[in-house]
Formats: sequence, C-alpha cells, structure tokens
Amino acid sequence: MRVGLIGLGVMGWRIAANLAQDGLLSAVFNRTRQKAEEFSKRYGVQAARDYGELAKSADLIITMLSDDEAVKEVVSALLPYVASKIVVDMSTISPETSTSLAEEVRRRGGVMFDAPVIGTSVAVERRAIVVLVGGPKESYPPVEEVLRHTASAVVYVGPNGYGLYAKLVNNLFLGAYLAALAEAFSFGVRAGLSPQFLIDLLTKYSSARSPTSELKAPKLAARDYSVQFAIKHMRKDLEIIQEVAR
Repeated sequence: MRVGLIGLGVMGWRIAANLAQDGLLSAVFNRTRQKAEEFSKRYGVQAARDYGELAKSADLIITMLSDDEAVKEVVSALLPYVASKIVVDMSTISPETSTSLAEEVRRRGGVMFDAPVIGTSVAVERRAIVVLVGGPKESYPPVEEVLRHTASAVVYVGPNGYGLYAKLVNNLFLGAYLAALAEAFSFGVRAGLSPQFLIDLLTKYSSARSPTSELKAPKLAARDYSVQFAIKHMRKDLEIIQEVAR
C-alpha cells in the first residue's frame, strides 16, 4: 500500500521517517515546501507540489496537523481526490469536526479515520506511541497494518470520533496529573527537600508513581524544560474537552 503524509511538524516528520524507512511512504506534503524538500532529499520520497499530486501517488493519506482549522482546510482540499482512498487523520481535534469531515469524505467515495496519538516525539522515534483509532471497522485492517510501522500499539476504539474521545480522556487525565506533579515538586523544594529525594519519592515510593512521573520528575529537578509536547497543544486539547463537555 502506498502512503502519503501531510504535515511535517515535530510528530509528522518522525512518523513519516518511520514509514519511509520501512518502504511504505511514497510522498509527503508540507505547507512550507522547504521542509518537504528537505525530507525528500533525506529519505528519497516525493515532495508533492500540492494535495492533488500527493493523493494521486497514495492509497492511504495520513494527516498530522495542528488544529481543527488546519484539518478542515486540508481535508476539504483533498475531497476531489479521495474516491477509493483512505484518509487517516492523526491530529487531535474536535470529534465533531472529525466526524463531519469523515461524512464528507464518505460522500466522495472515500473512508476517513481519526487516529490520534498517545506519546511524545521521543516515543515516535522509538516506535513506541499508542494510536487510538475511530472509523468504520470493515475498512480498519489496512489502517492498522500501516500504523503498526510507527506504533507499539494500535487500538480500534469504535466508530468515527471515538479515537478522539479516547485521546481527550487521556489528555484530561494527563494534564491534571502533570499540573499536580509540578505543584508537588515545587512544594517539596520550597519545604527544603532535596530534588534527588523528590525524584525518588515521586518515581519509586509514591502510590501515584507512573511512567509519566519517571520521565518528568528528573526533568523538573534538572530544570530541563525542553519541549516534548508544546503547552499550546495541551491548552488546545483542554479547550476542546471543555467544549465537548458543555
């Protein structure tokens, strides 16, 4: 199956690299063409000049974009080309937006899945992300087959939108957990506890210890605030959760 990918951001680039290394990727497109050309030179795949050119060289099209508006723009531009194709949107957007776009794709003879990701850019490089998939089950097998080349687990959740609902549940939990972890660490430091003790407390002894505390507590101690998942994206996800919950 030929795969095309649109959106070479932090996550999209790494997903595309995994697929290219496994010989699945036929073309990429990025709004900033220079980035697509750079990827093309590095991995030997086509840098498509527009959405139509990418669609013509792919059976399955992956999109990894920043927000609802970006996904609307790209999927709308793809509509003339989606007949008999599969669109897999790995962005985290509103389930309502996603299901509406999936219906538009269906009307044009294609199939669309929502497939948001749990995991950071580091996890993508290790092919250790989890992908939560929503869409028509009868068309799911080739989607799973492709996504397994970049993920440690691909989970079919249910119909269109359900992958996104599952991702929002995860990010609501994660956002609250990270805020609590940062507050707890700051409180401990101000109380006079050593950063190393706090690392041990939060990663070994606490009943709330988790892979997240094991990853983040040492970074808090080292004041390492390098970006693995941008605050603006977490804020966007939490705003979607608020809107869905109303």
